Amino acid sequence: MGRAFEFRKARKMKRWSAMAKTFTRLGKDIVMAVKEGGPDPETNAKLRAVIQNAKAANMPKDNVERAIKRASDKSLGDYKTVLYEGYAPHGIAILVETATDNTNRTVANIRSYFNKCDGNLGTSGSVEFMFDHTCNFRIASEGIDVEELELEMIDFGAEEVFEDEDGIMIYAPFQNFGDIQKFLEERQIAIESSGFDRIPQVTKTLTEEQKEDVEKLLEKIEEDDDVQNVYHTMNE
Repeated sequence: MGRAFEFRKARKMKRWSAMAKTFTRLGKDIVMAVKEGGPDPETNAKLRAVIQNAKAANMPKDNVERAIKRASDKSLGDYKTVLYEGYAPHGIAILVETATDNTNRTVANIRSYFNKCDGNLGTSGSVEFMFDHTCNFRIASEGIDVEELELEMIDFGAEEVFEDEDGIMIYAPFQNFGDIQKFLEERQIAIESSGFDRIPQVTKTLTEEQKEDVEKLLEKIEEDDDVQNVYHTMNE
């Protein structure tokens, strides 16, 4: 198994702790997708993907419909995706993906978390190059030959195709998302969830005491309402 498999295994142990946080994140994803491509999932592939993720997270249908309706309100401000980069203690690189309607508030909060936990908020590009930006898809394994699918996926740039207890996972470069989504839909292979990850190229092993220092910063960042995802180079 490759880096994507190991990354997914580690991330599964660190899922969003509160369901409310997951729903907040998905709600923002829905708003951004609607603002970008309209409220009809039939013609908006990005919205279609987010709705699939909402179902996988057991987000109530009413919540999804409310988010779509809310996004269609022209008086609602736009969320902007902003990436923050920096270092935690002990040389651990951190990437923070946010969705915000107030960048001044968000950057002030993120900077304060780094400062309070002996970290350093860096400049754009300071650590992003240490992570591979990937897309992923989860499909049901029933009736699918993994080896045969992997051969087909190679043509779409897939780097890893593997089966685990949740189904079949496909990992590919970020820019291949649309082509793979189209292929799976045309083949009528149901996409259970999809998304994007930033997989560290190299990880660093810390002592338990050092891990605690990094975890303090990660917890503060993850609790922020503007934060969508946090990635780091600490070996878990």
